[in-house]
Amino acid sequence: MGASITDDGEAVRSRRFGRRVVTAPCAAERLGARRAVVAALAGGIALALAVLGWHVLAAGGWTLWEALMMASLAANAPWLGLTAATGLAGLAIRLCVGDPSGFVLPALRRADAVVHDQTLLALCVRLEDMGAVLPPLDRLLRKLRARHSDRFVLGILSDTPPGRKAEAEAEAVAALAAQFPPGAVRYRRRAENVGFKAGNLMDFLDNQAAGFDHALVLDADSAMSAETVAQLVRTMQADPGLAILQTVIAGRGVETRFARLFGFGLRHGTRAWVTGQAWWQGPAQLYWGHNALIRIAAFRRDARLPTLPNGARILSHDYAEAARLHAGGWAVRVLPENAGSWERHPPDLPALFARDMRWAAGNLQYRHLLLRPDFGRLGRFQMLEAILHYALAPLRFALLPLAALNAATGGGEDTPRGALLLLLLLGFVVSNLPKLAGYGEALLRPGRFTRATLLRGMAQEMALGLMLDTLEALERSLTLLQLARGRFGGWTVQPRAAREVTWTAAAHRFGWHTAAGLVMIGGFSLAGSFAAMVALPALAGLLFAIPLAVLTARPCREASRHVPHP
Repeated sequence: MGASITDDGEAVRSRRFGRRVVTAPCAAERLGARRAVVAALAGGIALALAVLGWHVLAAGGWTLWEALMMASLAANAPWLGLTAATGLAGLAIRLCVGDPSGFVLPALRRADAVVHDQTLLALCVRLEDMGAVLPPLDRLLRKLRARHSDRFVLGILSDTPPGRKAEAEAEAVAALAAQFPPGAVRYRRRAENVGFKAGNLMDFLDNQAAGFDHALVLDADSAMSAETVAQLVRTMQADPGLAILQTVIAGRGVETRFARLFGFGLRHGTRAWVTGQAWWQGPAQLYWGHNALIRIAAFRRDARLPTLPNGARILSHDYAEAARLHAGGWAVRVLPENAGSWERHPPDLPALFARDMRWAAGNLQYRHLLLRPDFGRLGRFQMLEAILHYALAPLRFALLPLAALNAATGGGEDTPRGALLLLLLLGFVVSNLPKLAGYGEALLRPGRFTRATLLRGMAQEMALGLMLDTLEALERSLTLLQLARGRFGGWTVQPRAAREVTWTAAAHRFGWHTAAGLVMIGGFSLAGSFAAMVALPALAGLLFAIPLAVLTARPCREASRHVPHP
């Protein structure tokens, strides 16, 4: 058994390395009341969307297209409401609480001043360019050992198949190890990648992690500061019931305008959203699979993943592992600050959607786990959210073609224009509220950037985000069709460096998207210029998908002067 924590946050007892200890990090968290507040706020926002949508669509009587639009809106409204409520809660905490991180992560305030536990820096790799992977880890290990002696060891956990790549990988690790004392850098390569990354990590923890208390799970594109890593370890030392401490992750090494703008929006939106989520989820938060510290004993005991009913392995292991730990009574928490933890974002639009295909394939597997009691209740709810992130995409995208059909057939003649514009504005704000909350905090506390610089970056990112909303909804709808037909090429190495996206390649990849946008804008035009102008912002991502893919993929040093970044 791990730590046992009740739904209202009262810590009961936990077992660590075979002995019982009393944990109290959650005693002051009134999770029942917090969840009631978030549920009421989310329900109110969802109801406002549904009522306003009904008012707009019911004017002049219902058409088939309007009824279908109402059904799509009603299906999406609760999840949009929850996202908005979480963002609002996060913004309130970040603006009104002097120490928001300590408020939602109580153990942070009790953290030791000294690192005394043994920690393995566990880097999982497969067919990676070690020349790009190892330098950040080299710097991190040097700083950690300079400050904390031999408390930190680097482990390279390889799933690279035999061949020249594996030989080059081993040589690169050996060259790095030669610069440190014996045992400071360890290397293990499996012959077969059974269980993918989750199997790689668990195999190492089972067989080669003796003597370590914690493991810092890192991906090939991960980078972390020594200060943040030490803070994670000290915090986990203060809470014996804490199994995973996840960091908020920012982008690094961005070489294209797409990666810069994408990371800018993600960085600001994630902080408010994670703070709000930490407030109402308490000790049962998310795990994103990397840039996180895990307690080895808890992970080995309670985070093992089953095979699926068809014998397949779980691809998106992170949510499932967190849910298993929830069920075992262990706490999983997030440090809601984005300083000192980085990854590489997709460099271009095709890379983003290729990653989305992999994530969709993994998230949809969660449907097999939703009724299993060996996964925590809140963890199963989180997995349901991950499924709906993709499953609701067709309903979200359907609003556009349904509206175009309605306009083309005269169904929207009596639509109240003011209420329609209000509905569209409300939908945009609700969908983007965590990011808008983060922008609001940044403008109130600009730090090292001027407000003018921040506003310029926000305007550029919001324009990109508006175009991405429709593109992502269509892409995810197409992804579901591809997965239903069994067209998934597996979990391959993702591109991280800037690369050229030619006009020909973009036209081949997004030509159908542009055609769909032209057909829909034509349908809206049949109803008049007002309908076409109102629809244009939502259709811009489809209409300009080809130039968007080409132009945002280009390396652009000029971006550094216009878009703030770490």
